[in-house]
Amino acid sequence: MLQRVAVVGAGAAGLCAARHILTRLNHFAPPVVFELTENIGGTWCYDERVGTYDNGLPIHSSMYRDLRTNLPKEVMMFPDFPFEAHLSSFLPHQEVQRYLERYCDSHNIRPHIRFNTVVEKVKPVVTKRGEKARTTWDVTSYDSSGCQKTESFDSVFICSGHYSDPHIPDIPGIQHFKGKVLHSHAYRYPEPFSGQSVVVLGAKASGLDISIELAKVGAQVTLSHGRPRLTFPLPPGIQQSTSVVAVNEDGTIRFQDGSVSPADVLMFCTGYNFSYPFLDAAQLGLEVQDHIVSPLYRFLMPPAFPSLFFIGICKIICPFPNFNCQVQFAMAVLDGSVSLPSQVQMEEEVWQELQKKMEQGVEQRHLLVMQQDQWEYCQTLACTAGFSPLPATVRSLYEEVWRQRRIHPENYRQLNYRLVSDSEWELKE
Repeated sequence: MLQRVAVVGAGAAGLCAARHILTRLNHFAPPVVFELTENIGGTWCYDERVGTYDNGLPIHSSMYRDLRTNLPKEVMMFPDFPFEAHLSSFLPHQEVQRYLERYCDSHNIRPHIRFNTVVEKVKPVVTKRGEKARTTWDVTSYDSSGCQKTESFDSVFICSGHYSDPHIPDIPGIQHFKGKVLHSHAYRYPEPFSGQSVVVLGAKASGLDISIELAKVGAQVTLSHGRPRLTFPLPPGIQQSTSVVAVNEDGTIRFQDGSVSPADVLMFCTGYNFSYPFLDAAQLGLEVQDHIVSPLYRFLMPPAFPSLFFIGICKIICPFPNFNCQVQFAMAVLDGSVSLPSQVQMEEEVWQELQKKMEQGVEQRHLLVMQQDQWEYCQTLACTAGFSPLPATVRSLYEEVWRQRRIHPENYRQLNYRLVSDSEWELKE
């Protein structure tokens, strides 16, 4: 019997899962890919609208109009599917969307996608035959005509991303703020903020990028964050401050260092929550909090239900190469070429790993941040499942760009790179 696999989401991770399933039709039936919107691309599919779609569901994409990638195409690509050679290294989001469409069409994934289809429930069904228990998955979905159906699958890949449910920290007195409050999820372009004073909360990639965009149209930006002060030169129009601690009764904003400032706009660049409204986390033995889903063996599957895979859940990674490794590992689990430890052992391993991180002082909300750990992680998946590891250039170029970004946050995207071999890259003149 061929295994039936459901894939939730047709963004980069979902397309990657579908592509690998389609190469192994001796073992798997063609996948069924459920996609909420009418397009592939997930977060890369730009939508000018904010708020909700016509069907009342919240808009999924957080893409803004002028976003360019902060990683070069040479490390962003799926390892077996390069971007077109004539493109510059740092791409506008439209080019990434085009790349994903090319990936989708060249692997003939589109016929297997059900567009405008909402997954309402994913539920494990355990049947016992003697000593052996077998898990299948009931997936309930409805399409744009409102037609609801439930189908049975052997495995489910959750590829719904984690950039759609804005995380808004609790700020005492925020009800007193008289200006506009928004999250970067609802930011599209800077022009409406011209001439305004904007407090941007959060100085990671999007906080910094959006601040630079705002300053260019003449907004006065206060970049508020709790990290060590940024030491690289920021463009005129941006000043740094400590974290926002409260909004005073007169509507002014109070910062951690005691300073107070009025503002027209308060913009949260404070990341996103994990949200899986179609899953019953407790039933799966999982805890889903704002910034963590646990326990997941190898950051992929609940030990109690190892035929459910969360693809792309880790943060600060090289996304497409990471998805590619995770999907291939998951396929090896499903086809039996990787045998898993017992449920108890898997839980123990996850627990030890989290303990180790917490002892090193990692806060709970950063437990899924990979950064330097991502290379060993991908290497382990490749070794265990017997597929080709990531080329060494992915790591060395990723680290070079990380360095450049810290020195020239405005200009690092002007550089162009070329891959010479699996172990060597060069800077193009």
